[in-house]
Amino acid sequence: ELDWHLLLNTRIAQQKPVNSADVEVVQGRVKQLLQKYCSGVWLSKIPQLYRIMFQEELHMHKELETWTHICTVEKPGSNNIVDRLVYPVLEPVPKPSTVPAVAPCKQSPNAKQPTPAQQTTRILRTLAINIPPSAQKSQPPLSPTSPNSTKLDFNLPETPKAHPHSPITPPSTPPSHQPLTPEIKQKLRQLLNKYSQGLWAHALPQLFQEAFGCVFPQNVLEDLTLLADTCMVEYPMPDNRKRAILYALPCQVQTQPRPRPPPLVLPYTGNPRVPPLIIPTTEFLSVLVMEVCSTDNIVLRFVGEGYSKALEVLEEAMLQFYNTVGAGLCLLSPKIGQLVAVAIEDDAVLRAQVHLVTEDTVKVYCVDHGFFEVVSRKKILQLRDQFLTLPFQATTCQLAGLEPFSTDRVVLKTLESLAIGRTLLVEIVEREGTPVIVLYDTSENEDVNVIAVCLKALQDKSMENPLQVNSVYTNVCVTNVCFDGSIYCQLPSRGQAKLKDIMDKIEAHFISQLTWELLVSKPFCGKVCLAKYKGKWARAEIINLHGSQVLDILFLDLGLPASLEVSELREIPPIYLKELITIPPQAIKCILEELNADGSVWPPEAVLWLRETVLNKVPSCMKIVKLDETRTVHIYLLTGNGAQDLQSSVNRQLASCPFWQRDIHFSKITRVSKPILPEAGDSPYTAPAQSNALTLPPKLDLPVVGQNMDVFVSVACHPGHFVLQPWQDLYKLVVLMGEMILFYNKQEVTQINIQKNNVYVAKIDNNWHRVLVKGVLTNGLVSVYELDYGKYELINYSQLQPLIDEFRQLPFQGISAQLAGVKQGVWAEESSMVFRNHVEKKPLVAQIESVEEGDWPWERKISVYLVDTTQEDNDIWIHNIVVEFLDEINRAA
Repeated sequence: ELDWHLLLNTRIAQQKPVNSADVEVVQGRVKQLLQKYCSGVWLSKIPQLYRIMFQEELHMHKELETWTHICTVEKPGSNNIVDRLVYPVLEPVPKPSTVPAVAPCKQSPNAKQPTPAQQTTRILRTLAINIPPSAQKSQPPLSPTSPNSTKLDFNLPETPKAHPHSPITPPSTPPSHQPLTPEIKQKLRQLLNKYSQGLWAHALPQLFQEAFGCVFPQNVLEDLTLLADTCMVEYPMPDNRKRAILYALPCQVQTQPRPRPPPLVLPYTGNPRVPPLIIPTTEFLSVLVMEVCSTDNIVLRFVGEGYSKALEVLEEAMLQFYNTVGAGLCLLSPKIGQLVAVAIEDDAVLRAQVHLVTEDTVKVYCVDHGFFEVVSRKKILQLRDQFLTLPFQATTCQLAGLEPFSTDRVVLKTLESLAIGRTLLVEIVEREGTPVIVLYDTSENEDVNVIAVCLKALQDKSMENPLQVNSVYTNVCVTNVCFDGSIYCQLPSRGQAKLKDIMDKIEAHFISQLTWELLVSKPFCGKVCLAKYKGKWARAEIINLHGSQVLDILFLDLGLPASLEVSELREIPPIYLKELITIPPQAIKCILEELNADGSVWPPEAVLWLRETVLNKVPSCMKIVKLDETRTVHIYLLTGNGAQDLQSSVNRQLASCPFWQRDIHFSKITRVSKPILPEAGDSPYTAPAQSNALTLPPKLDLPVVGQNMDVFVSVACHPGHFVLQPWQDLYKLVVLMGEMILFYNKQEVTQINIQKNNVYVAKIDNNWHRVLVKGVLTNGLVSVYELDYGKYELINYSQLQPLIDEFRQLPFQGISAQLAGVKQGVWAEESSMVFRNHVEKKPLVAQIESVEEGDWPWERKISVYLVDTTQEDNDIWIHNIVVEFLDEINRAA
């Protein structure tokens, strides 16, 4: 389980006792330091700045928030002391709205486990939100001799909630360039507050023009230091200074949280206090859906430790208590709003609140299960205080993207059939006020997005072109050719004519009006919005998120995937939304008959030939020969609109080509076709001519032996082999992978001469990874090793592309390691499983015991002690756990 929230409770150095004179000296110095940073400075950076300015260590920075006469420390509502901004006392700032750190969580036993592809995507998305830039700190050596050693005297990297990257500290001297006007600064703050997860600087001019109807000064983009007092600037790719991300200063965020709806629990002054339900900090978790009143009022219950499992323990204790000593605690005169215990059945006693009292019955609301029940007054019992320590478990959420259809009968019927009484996976999009969520059904082979299904239910089927076997259709336009040979076609229909009319109106709307309110600030999977295709707006559905900056979309009416930056999306204008949603997607998936399209990847030559022959050419005609159960259409495609003999069809033309063969072997292909994906935005890179002189990234810098580093364990086989990633640079890896997605998804995939032990980039689970080829098989498969994650994969050779020099600057992030403090040997599965459960997919602290260098970066191996510092009372040394488990196994034997 990947639980980033535990990092928010990591310990800092124990503070030494100091006298009042020392405190006054330190306070004076801190006040002097803050005068240089009137716009605020991260609390975690103050010890470093203090050390530079005064050549002494600061041991009491945790006490800054109590020095209200010296400074103001913003309090985002958590117990994390390292993600706060500190300001001089003369410039108090309003409390910012923050975005809590989020992360994936294990699913309930009833929910199907996600596939490796889904896990990779979810982890990447979480990392991009939570991983901060490198944090500078001094780390004293640990002592692995005691499992209960004292608290570690250093911090894990801070995790800013509202802003995933630390700021570039503003300069102490003003820049020589002309500063921005107050009006431009205010508009920029508004724009950055809209994009709370950051905005690429290169996207700023276009967005500024669209949102405010005025030009953003070009000289500012050439010298971003001019923005020091307006926003934070981060360079996630230090070797490319043209790629900067801008973040709003926390003190500028003043958005009003959405109010929560009135709870079903009624006020009653006689009730004892019950702790509020805390929404889990993880991004993905399992829930049980209880009730659907509208898409804005969905009652559910969280599943997992501290929630459903704690409720089971509580209700078992209640049943035992009320069946024995509590049997006589009947409540003779229940009052409306009073909390009670209700004997629903002989084997169930639940917590409830009284809503209506009659002569013989009482209507109660079961506060942990979200339903009403009418019971006999004899079943109403006094609720003892020992059963009020657990928060009420039923909570209200809102489905994202369905606000205009919150009470639509078709949507509610679809939602009830998909969700009520089922355990689903939930993604929390927004936490302020009523949580905004996305629900997924993970019980099938592929995750089903509940929002997407509800929107599909609104489509008017009469706008589709009715498809019939053995019918011939003219004026067919091929809009996409996929790697497996399947194609997407547009057929004339009533929906296509209406779609064109609405999109023309939307184009006019964007030209004539400012689009500030149409910027997409909170993307989520299943959302239908607008994106540019060949210079015009088109309908698009978000199908995947890569961190906070990059996402994948599908152009619904073209069947065409694309990868874009978030800033390139726009909301559908509200006046056209309902009308546009009812039009079914106009792209129909087709398979060319006789070409053995079985879902496997086609030879690149065949894909290129088909694209050049039919893609976006003059209208064609097609003959339908079969409709399968997935509504995929099997066709013969004929060029031109006249009825032609099937012998001249595109199908048979391709089958007669000399290169058409199922098991094509490796051969160099130099022909270039048009890009597979639309030019949704200019790529920041241009591929250089292929050369064998491309260099490898530099080796990853490691601490010296005996020193500590914060790590994330990406893979754990057994104590003798696992893979670490340096925690402080993980956000750079996420940014790099987003950049590779934007670049490679816009390039034509060509076949290359693949050689063993060479470095390439490979498309794995919809992400591009830097890989080392370990072996080339004769069946077209290639064995690769992910150099940043330490995983082995078997992929089709067509998924490999050259790794250009732009993506060779960041050192490979995967470090092979073995656990120190244990005897190395053959590890049984039981001990390996115990080790994996304690370290895999978790942030830990590693103390370097030894480093074994290799000829290549991926051959380096280190021996480390691993320490789990998430417990409040003691540090957990992983080697002690392994040794104790082995001793128990030996004693049992």
